Amino acid sequence: MLKVEGLNQYYGGSHILRNLGFEAKLGEVTVVLGRNGVGKTTLLKSLMGVVPIKTGSITLDGQDISHDAPYERVRKGVGYVPQGREIFGRLTVEENLRMGLAYKPGSTPIPAELFELFPVLQQMIHRRGGDLSGGQQQQLAIARALAAGPKLLILDEPTEGIQPSIIKDIGRVIRMLADRKTMAIVLVEQFYDFAAELADQYLVMERGEIIQRGRGADMEAEGVRQRMSI
Repeated sequence: MLKVEGLNQYYGGSHILRNLGFEAKLGEVTVVLGRNGVGKTTLLKSLMGVVPIKTGSITLDGQDISHDAPYERVRKGVGYVPQGREIFGRLTVEENLRMGLAYKPGSTPIPAELFELFPVLQQMIHRRGGDLSGGQQQQLAIARALAAGPKLLILDEPTEGIQPSIIKDIGRVIRMLADRKTMAIVLVEQFYDFAAELADQYLVMERGEIIQRGRGADMEAEGVRQRMSI
């Protein structure tokens, strides 16, 4: 579903992403791990088009999207859940969800499935986003990204600052979405146990490079936990 080749990105004179290449397959969760400052968020912003790439290519379902604007990538099937959620605090839950349908006709209904995945959003449909707890806002951010039915779902540290019970709910939803085999999922995560539980494939980044990769089932045996704690 997603193929990245020779990706390079710079901030000023700093080489942030160094010749990255990987594939994310339909029905799989690809987990990107690494300490703070290694380029994980920059990678996701590059996939979304928020940060333009210097060199390399990004292909989604056989289409080159390397130089598409973010809104064009959304139309082609990319859903993005940014770090920090970035929901619209003054808009209601319903209005936030409709933002995920912004490029579709105004009469397009909010998919009922979103409320099946996250029942609390139905209960708080008329509440302002800013009045929700951190965990509820994260569920809203994920639902907003799912509203348009993406082929690729990108999540940047969805467990950050979230209470354990909601972390379990989010993990359950991510696994369910992957198992349907209708999308590929790329997940950046610092919480090792959450990542290991979901990963079909893992990538470890250091100084803008992928230094280790493998199957999720092999993470413990291949010393990924120890690498993350160094």
